[in-house]
Amino acid sequence: MAKVLLSIPNKFLDKIDELAENEQRSRSELIREALRTYMRKNQIIDRKKSDSQAKMLEDLLG
Repeated sequence: MAKVLLSIPNKFLDKIDELAENEQRSRSELIREALRTYMRKNQIIDRKKSDSQAKMLEDLLG
């Protein structure tokens, strides 16, 4: 698995660590899950945007 160096403000990292501890997960797993969720959300938004644009094109073309 690759490693990534990431700069995060101390207060934000404290919140991440607190959440990870509360969920009994590692910091890395918590961040990976957050990124997976973000990526899925963007895929859904992109799909909806594409569907909307296709519908507009269909309406224009009659």
